[in-house]
Amino acid sequence: MQFGRYYEEFEVGAVYRHWPGKTVTEYDDHLFCLLTMNHHPLHMDAHYAETASQFKRNVVVGNYIYSLLLGMSVPDVSGKAIANLEIESLRHVAPTFHGDTIYGETTVLDKRESSSKPDRGVVAVETRGYNQDGTLVCVFRRKVMVPKREYAATAVPEGVDPERPSFPEPR
Repeated sequence: MQFGRYYEEFEVGAVYRHWPGKTVTEYDDHLFCLLTMNHHPLHMDAHYAETASQFKRNVVVGNYIYSLLLGMSVPDVSGKAIANLEIESLRHVAPTFHGDTIYGETTVLDKRESSSKPDRGVVAVETRGYNQDGTLVCVFRRKVMVPKREYAATAVPEGVDPERPSFPEPR
């Protein structure tokens, strides 16, 4: 299974559909909120959400959805990345609720060779997340620095396959 791409493998206009999707549970949402110290009652308090919000139920915290989509894109986009350079934009277009399943896809918008290091390039992508009904819930654009094939050939010691790292022998 491929994990990320070298610069040469990206084509402007290519669309990568990320699989599998992820069904968001109440546990996922609450754990993420607790880990990030976001205790807003819209995410954590069912009674508050039911009585004081337009949605009448808890809304999944948006940064979890963004993080989920970013993670889904790693095998197709940034698995070989040298660096994630920037998040150019991030929009939460529609709410996500407990029990929704999120699917993602990424489009390659642009690519350019690095002006300072010839062994790498910068790829601009847009990732979109949809729920099980096909409703767009989140969209973001980012730039990723990825190696060229020549980098992998010179940066890794001879006999080591960067696609399949070795593991210690069991004792």
